[in-house]
Amino acid sequence: MLVLLVASATVGSLLRARLPAPHRGGETMDFLRVVTALLVTFAALVMSLLLASELTAFTTASHDRNHYAASLSEIDLCLKNYGPALDNERQLLRGYTAAVIASTWPGEPLPPGAEHPDISKLPLTGEAPKLGDMLNSVGLGIFHQQPTDTFHQTLVNRCNQLYGNLTNGRWTVIEDAHGSLSTPFLAVLIFWLMLVFLSFGLQAPRNLLAGSIIAVAIISVASVMFVILDLDLPYGGLFGISSSSMRHALTDMLAQ
Repeated sequence: MLVLLVASATVGSLLRARLPAPHRGGETMDFLRVVTALLVTFAALVMSLLLASELTAFTTASHDRNHYAASLSEIDLCLKNYGPALDNERQLLRGYTAAVIASTWPGEPLPPGAEHPDISKLPLTGEAPKLGDMLNSVGLGIFHQQPTDTFHQTLVNRCNQLYGNLTNGRWTVIEDAHGSLSTPFLAVLIFWLMLVFLSFGLQAPRNLLAGSIIAVAIISVASVMFVILDLDLPYGGLFGISSSSMRHALTDMLAQ
């Protein structure tokens, strides 16, 4: 992105030096400024809308992840309250949570205190069948319970409800991880920005101050585009969603 904008401004500056004098007259430059203002307005409007949209999507993904972590803690507590009959399911849930942390944030230290399956071949985002099977085993363990007293019947109903909420939350988190930015749309926006800086190069005089101003403009626009692209990947890059909520949920599970 940065290279393309620099190249566009450079090409514009070279064209300015090579254009015949009639093409660099006042009327031509005034017309070019009007067209440039139109392009700048379109590009600025689109970039502001994109930034707002990506920020909203990122905030939603972060909230859904935190809610999912809370759901894991809730169902673990329900399993604990039910008693020893669901201890195996609690162990599976802990291993599942640890595996999610290790596979989603591979650059961070492994979560201590809970055994989990090999995560080396699990995807960073999207559906992982191995983890889905672990969670499904937890649900089957709950469904197979046949309590004979009212207290445990109430608990198993509560655990079934929490399990349903958990699976819904899991798919929400999986869908949140996919970027929503259209590649063709992004290409069109970059093309507009290249035209803008091409026109800047055509209009700017060839001196140090004008070059510095264009350089600052390029860095500013490129930084905004970097933020937009980074927010479009909620589990990667500089602004990635933190693993804190999931780690706190696992810590709560292990402490009970």
